[in-house]
Amino acid sequence: MSDVIIREAKLEDVKDLVDIYAYYVKDTAITFEYEVPSLEEFSERMRHIKEKYPYFVIEENGQILGYSYAHEYYGRAAYDWCVEMTIYLRKDAKGRGLGKLLYTKMEQALKMMNIKNLYSCIATVNRECPFLTNASVYFHKALGFKKCAQFDSCGYKFGQWFDMIWMVKIIGDHEKNPQKVKKFSELIDFDF
Repeated sequence: MSDVIIREAKLEDVKDLVDIYAYYVKDTAITFEYEVPSLEEFSERMRHIKEKYPYFVIEENGQILGYSYAHEYYGRAAYDWCVEMTIYLRKDAKGRGLGKLLYTKMEQALKMMNIKNLYSCIATVNRECPFLTNASVYFHKALGFKKCAQFDSCGYKFGQWFDMIWMVKIIGDHEKNPQKVKKFSELIDFDF
């Protein structure tokens, strides 16, 4: 992995990120979206996330191979210390340890922000399927996530029903009076 770097995503990256995401929308049940978002819609999503949370890309020799971000888990104040994690790699970049690098860097940032719980919503399958494997479940398990919820037959795509699970990783102590969550932009000492 020569010249692999992780950096903050920029709006100029959106076309590359949409190109990566398009494969997952069109050819997999990893995302339950049916339509690839427009560049404008994707840009707006990124802007919204970056108002508070980290949004990273991983690149090699100047070429973006994947991205990851954290976003609000649920829009209520009591959930402020929780985030949902998302990651997508270019399909030809899988199996190289890039996802682990991205998630590790993301976890460092979130811990510095005072986040306590990381959640990931993952489509699962209990039969052989051309649109989905359970690779994401195994990836998250390898990084210390544990299954905490399951919703059976909740996503319909490609003419079939898919289950969805939530996985969690606790990265902070749940003290009685937790420090306020910081915005990622407030982390002046975060080092890529």
